[in-house]
Amino acid sequence: MKTLVISATVLALSAGAVLADAHSVVRMGTEGAYPPYNFINDSGEVDGFERALGDELCLRAELNCQWVTNEWDSIIPNLTSGNYDTIIAGMSITDERDQVIDFTQNYIPPASSLFLALSEDADLAGGVIAAQTNTIQAGYIAETGATLIEFATPDETIAAVRNGEADAVFADGDYLLPVANEDADLMIVGEPVQLGGGVGMGVRETDNELRDAFDVAIQSMKDDGTLNALITEWFGPEAATF
Repeated sequence: MKTLVISATVLALSAGAVLADAHSVVRMGTEGAYPPYNFINDSGEVDGFERALGDELCLRAELNCQWVTNEWDSIIPNLTSGNYDTIIAGMSITDERDQVIDFTQNYIPPASSLFLALSEDADLAGGVIAAQTNTIQAGYIAETGATLIEFATPDETIAAVRNGEADAVFADGDYLLPVANEDADLMIVGEPVQLGGGVGMGVRETDNELRDAFDVAIQSMKDDGTLNALITEWFGPEAATF
């Protein structure tokens, strides 16, 4: 799943316990640009797997939730500064990130990152590889012999391959597989790479009550099978489930 490399981030004071008042609104922060996890539909609304999941979690936790979009590269700082109360945006749980925010249990198990290219002969070891900025995929490529080229959005990484600016793009398999299936010119190449430890919701470190409420809701969806059904609905029958 998409993972973020955190630079030095100063943790802001919590905006307060969002569950202290039963009428408080829990603001669900997402990117809105990473299908099928999250995207903006034709009506201008947040849609996708995480919209369906988040709405069900809020229902089970009896929370009044609203959706907020934020660019990926500032999604953690805007959580810690109080602009919203959760991150639900295809974010992998990592030790590095856990030093700045807290996570619920994962709602998607660990999955593979993949390479997408125009040719099976793409030079993955020494060529130019595109990745979204501030992701562990970008960090991984930076430590190889390949040349990393970073872009602000996932769409720009795909465009770089199509226009010859990059030999391949490296990203979440869940994101790249639908792209490859819809475009006959693009293909998955090379070997899968395991990065991250599953996807969870991020909350401020002081919002223990909110984290626990979502943990209980996620576990209930795992227990009754509705989470696996939702994963299969959005990612297909081959997707990893619990």
